[in-house]
Amino acid sequence: MDPFQQMNEWKSNMDQFFGEKFWDQFEGIIKPNIPQVNIYQTDHEILCIVNVPGLEDLDKIDIYVDYATLELRGVIDIGHGGGIVVKEEILQGAFERTISLPFPVRSDKIKATYRHGLVFIQLHKLISESSRKNRVNVRLLEDE
Repeated sequence: MDPFQQMNEWKSNMDQFFGEKFWDQFEGIIKPNIPQVNIYQTDHEILCIVNVPGLEDLDKIDIYVDYATLELRGVIDIGHGGGIVVKEEILQGAFERTISLPFPVRSDKIKATYRHGLVFIQLHKLISESSRKNRVNVRLLEDE
């Protein structure tokens, strides 16, 4: 049984009592977010750094950008099996995450690279109001 299944059912019942927005402040505590994401903003750009260790096939991660939303889907698999787990802090498994961006971004000017377990996604501020969801291709950034 999924250990989070009972918690999700409990959360659903509490949503009816407190309202859905109540849980936003507890999201990372109840079930940690994977993958971990850092977002940096300047006046006209956003840099998202996504922690995805062990990614050997770049087609195994899906990145979508739609207006002011970043969607991430994939699997984190560090590739170790066997033995008894004594401590496990590197979260693994399938993930699907939607992140609100601080401002709308252009769909025609997106760059994503992967290096040393991190995906770097560069986004540029949208000036017009047109929107279209686009899949972002990730390329391997070779060591220099």
